[in-house]
Amino acid sequence: MKIYITRIFLLILMAVFSSCDDMKDMPTLINLPETPSERGRLYLLSEGLFNMNNSTMGLIDFEKKTIQFDYFTTINGRGLGDTANDLKIYSNKLWVVVTVSSQVEVIDLNTGITIRRIEFFDQNKKARQPRFITFYENKAYVCSFDGTVTRIDITTLAIDGVVQCGRNPDGITVANGKLYVSNSGGLDNPNYDNTVSVIDLTTFTELKKITVGLNPFKLETDSQGDVYVVSRGNNADIKASWSRINSVTDEVTQTFENLAAINFCIQNDTAYLYNFDFVKNSYWVKTFDCKTEGLISDNFITDDTKIERPFGIYAHPTNGNVYLTDARSYTVKGDLLCFNRKGKLRYKIQNVGLNPNAIVIVP
Repeated sequence: MKIYITRIFLLILMAVFSSCDDMKDMPTLINLPETPSERGRLYLLSEGLFNMNNSTMGLIDFEKKTIQFDYFTTINGRGLGDTANDLKIYSNKLWVVVTVSSQVEVIDLNTGITIRRIEFFDQNKKARQPRFITFYENKAYVCSFDGTVTRIDITTLAIDGVVQCGRNPDGITVANGKLYVSNSGGLDNPNYDNTVSVIDLTTFTELKKITVGLNPFKLETDSQGDVYVVSRGNNADIKASWSRINSVTDEVTQTFENLAAINFCIQNDTAYLYNFDFVKNSYWVKTFDCKTEGLISDNFITDDTKIERPFGIYAHPTNGNVYLTDARSYTVKGDLLCFNRKGKLRYKIQNVGLNPNAIVIVP
């Protein structure tokens, strides 16, 4: 589904049986390793293996110093579904987007109990395959692989609108009263798309498409209203790129050729970006100032910490910590690594979940 899905699928075919021992259930509740000065709760989503129906959502409670690796199942008595892809907090709820199960799970933030499971199927009962979610005022917006964005009323938790955009949307953000959706074309490999749809939030109609790099993915907005998009290329002759869109003119104003990231996040106008080279089996993590449009650090990790295969990134909203997830071989449980703002490892928690991909924190 993503640019590297073929590679991951081949790894799964080779290793799924040999990795069974690594995927045995961990204890339901264990004591937390030393996590200096950490507060609040951290929720960690792991997508599992494609078509294996083994996504999980874990909870790390820094106050109680405990970890529940499969918190959702423990509370609700059932699994989360197949290939959970995005996790957000809004309106005192956890929102989990589960792609292959084609649903959005809405969970009470305080109790962990599901409030509603919203199914994503069209009028012909075909799965839309939702990917990412964002919010604006009293609405949630979900982009799906079937080429649509679905609008959900936050109060009723009912779907109240669907708009068509481009091929296989795989990223979504809000800026300047508009919705920006990356059209990846990822299911048409190697014939990827290269556009971002702009949707008016008042009329809920598409205004235009902006041409960006090949295979656009993650979108984020900074405090000035600029929209950043990572385009993953084709992993062959067209490399990844990172671009900035002006949300007033809806034009690409700059493409950063030296920042060929495959994923990133923005927190307090600092972008944290990483790349992974599947051929060389190498990676980098960099930081970028969204206000000055300049590189802060060419090598964020400043100690000798090594990561096998970076899979997710998140920056704490207040304390400066940066969290990276390591998928390792994609077929065994991965790790969570926490770095301070200077790029030094604060702690590492191993075997948190299979392909951990998204993090949210309640400070």
